[in-house]
Amino acid sequence: MSQPAALIVDDERDIRELLAITLGRMGLRVDTAADVSQAKARLAEARYTLCFTDMMLPDGSGLQIVEWIAAKYPQTPVAMITAHGNVDAAVTALKAGAFDFVSKPVDIAILRRLVQAALKLAEEKSADAPKSDASRLLGDSPAMTQLRATIGKLARSQAPVYISGESGVGKELVARLIHEQGPRAAAAFVPVNCGAIPAELMESEFFGHMRGSFTGAQADKIGLFQAAAGGTLFLDEVADLPVHMQVKLLRVIQEKAVRPIGGRAELPVDVRILCATHKNLASLVEAGQFRQDLYYRINVIELRVPPLRERREDVPKLAGRILDRLAKNSGAASARLSPEALDALLRYSFPGNVRELENVLERAVALCENNMIVADDLQLATRARAPASISAPPSAAPEEDDDGLDDDAAEVGLGSYISNLEREAIMKALQETRYNKTAAAKKLGITFRAMRYKLKKLGID
Repeated sequence: MSQPAALIVDDERDIRELLAITLGRMGLRVDTAADVSQAKARLAEARYTLCFTDMMLPDGSGLQIVEWIAAKYPQTPVAMITAHGNVDAAVTALKAGAFDFVSKPVDIAILRRLVQAALKLAEEKSADAPKSDASRLLGDSPAMTQLRATIGKLARSQAPVYISGESGVGKELVARLIHEQGPRAAAAFVPVNCGAIPAELMESEFFGHMRGSFTGAQADKIGLFQAAAGGTLFLDEVADLPVHMQVKLLRVIQEKAVRPIGGRAELPVDVRILCATHKNLASLVEAGQFRQDLYYRINVIELRVPPLRERREDVPKLAGRILDRLAKNSGAASARLSPEALDALLRYSFPGNVRELENVLERAVALCENNMIVADDLQLATRARAPASISAPPSAAPEEDDDGLDDDAAEVGLGSYISNLEREAIMKALQETRYNKTAAAKKLGITFRAMRYKLKKLGID
């Protein structure tokens, strides 16, 4: 393999020399340019593994170089050199297609990690070997084909990505695929549910703490940012972050450094941040519940994961894969869907998306006879059925009833009521048959297998 080469574009000679020396010690051949026109000439003459460009240049902007490389030399990662604290410029560069950014004065450790990430990316491109199995994101619908293609593009960048979508669509899987297909794949992928960490422990969990910094801190502890060093930190349900943590997270993104509780110095961190939530962040910003400046930092690129009702043609393939997995886990033969059951699934709107489909099929496998799932085994709620056509338009968001409660909230109460009725009926049948489960099932008009499932579901011994 030929020696990797880098192009440095900056009108300050000291910066060019510093970067040239640092990259040269890493085994790269280095060319330099002082302005946009020189940079374009160098790019036309040689092929570069990566490029660094300053934002402000005598004859134009570094953004021109970013856009030029993206259009003419898409295989070359380009990083923007920005003034200290000028995060707006960095965000603009990332949106234009920059691989990453580094602030002046240049931190050599951060620079080295950035170069290593770019070199890994170049190796993967030349080998043309993806590092993850994107087939885990099942579906042949246009929406899923586009989603997989977009994931491949985003994996090559280091820009923060905001993954939006309803609960159960697979946002964490999308985040994992972005990580696994990029240059950070060999490092850690650290997922964290922001709504599951108590507010009083958040700062310690995210940034770590020093021994003796507070009562109970008996030893040093690294935070989630340090645990994800060199890799990816996935902040799920980021909308649940309290305001004080939103401020601290913004600073970490801007400074690329954390200060543990009780620590005297900030520690540089090299982490790519991916965020997700099922809530509407833009609406929360308008309501003053989420900081606008943080929203713009994490939402450099938004990736929407479509709900299952918008890709109904994927349901048969998804269902088949889920049934095969359930059979493998249980060691039994795979259950099959009757035509009527499949039609019922295609008509259902799946408010809980893929996660709900998994739950529906797991329940149906427990209820079905002879490994054949019929429509009644699915126990789908009538309210969520959609028009028969697979290509029917997506259903609208649930409307509120006159009592101010949405259908999902009403269903929770109804489900509890029905469960109580089932429990009473089953207990009565058991008592009348002296706890003979087979006889009780017959008395209730259900199969013994269904009886076992309900006993387990209702917690009846």
